Amino acid sequence: MKIDYGDREIPFHVEYGPWGKLSVQVEANGFVTVKAPNGTSAEAVMRAVEKLAAKIAERLGAIEKAREAPGLREYQDQGRFLHLGRYCQLHELIGTEGLNEEELRLKLKKFYFASCKQVVLERIQPYQKLLKAKPKSIDIVESVTKWGSCSSAKALTFNYRLAMAPVEAIDYVIVHELCHLTHMNHDRSFWRRVGSVMPDYKEREAYLMRYGHAMTL
Repeated sequence: MKIDYGDREIPFHVEYGPWGKLSVQVEANGFVTVKAPNGTSAEAVMRAVEKLAAKIAERLGAIEKAREAPGLREYQDQGRFLHLGRYCQLHELIGTEGLNEEELRLKLKKFYFASCKQVVLERIQPYQKLLKAKPKSIDIVESVTKWGSCSSAKALTFNYRLAMAPVEAIDYVIVHELCHLTHMNHDRSFWRRVGSVMPDYKEREAYLMRYGHAMTL
């Protein structure tokens, strides 16, 4: 779901559950989640988000400004890097002792490759069963243009930079590529299949489009 506030489009994900009341959370990665009690209507959710639109937009603006701050990717212990949607200090992700900047950059890149492979292999399992689709192979690659791809030989590849994204966005790319095993193009049948598994896929896709520039070394 999404709302418009001024010139800003605010996509958000809704989680229904046994909550006592409706709440809106803006994560540090810019992902907006609404936790709504079971049975809450879509109209009620929209009204609640619209009521908080100013505060949400202010919080998102602060997050975007922080991402543009100089020194965000300094290769030192206190340097901050995205991992699974949150910023971590470099020493939380890899060992840094005795390594120069280039060695740290290469080690961090290897970390992201390994992390991406682990997360994708773990999270793809339930979606394979749900979609009754199994790829011939799964590889982690480096790409500047695609988050994932599916070949005619049913080989899936995923961009190592996905390890920087929140799992909600990773799941979207996984579902997107698994659906290509049945529909190689982006026709209506393809998007219907994606939507049958992930009704909020547009919001997840919008997140990658909006914040993908920050997921880089």
